[in-house]
Parts: sequence; C-alpha cells; structure tokens
Amino acid sequence: MATIEECRAALEKLSDNMQGAEGDVRAAAALDRSVSCRITDLDVTFVGRMTGGRIRVDDTLQGPPPDKAQIRLTMKGDDLVALVNGELNFAKAWGSGRVKLEAGLRDLFQLRKLL
Repeated sequence: MATIEECRAALEKLSDNMQGAEGDVRAAAALDRSVSCRITDLDVTFVGRMTGGRIRVDDTLQGPPPDKAQIRLTMKGDDLVALVNGELNFAKAWGSGRVKLEAGLRDLFQLRKLL
C-alpha cells in the first residue's frame, strides 16, 4: 500500500508532467480550479488548486474534504502512483470504477486531454 508521502510525490510528479506539456494538453493544464484527491485506503484527501499549469497541494486532510472541489479524484494510493508512473491506463481504471473523476461537464472535456 502506497504511503501518504508516496501519494504526495505522485501528485508532484503529475504536476511537473502537466507543466511540461504542450499543445492541447498544455491548454487543459492551464485551467484554474480547486482540486481534491481522495485516497480511500489511507483515508486522506489532498486539497489544493490547479493553476498555472500545475497542481498545488495546499493541505492534507484526514477523511473526506469539508468542501466540494471543482475537480475531484478518488482512488487508492497504489492506483494514483501507478497512474502517474504510466503503469495504469486512466480510461480503463475510470471505466472499471477504480478511479473516480468528478467535475463539471466543460472541465471533463478539457481534462480528457490530460488523461
């Protein structure tokens, strides 16, 4: 099972990958939205903001977040690490329910370019 530190490092790596993106992916990464990433097996939620082509993690909370972020991810820690490392296909994980992504319809269309 991935640790909180490994999950935070995976989010940092995802943020670095987003910042280095080009074209349509760069445009999708340029959204300015509140973000939460709930790690179910650790019972923690990383909350922050996607802005300037990066994900900035502002806090790590025990349990579910008190406020609903504009972009919400939910998954196990191992799945987050595997996604960021390219070992787990996002579409298949989302389709099977291993990964949940919730956002407004307009944001979902932009985010599909990232994922």
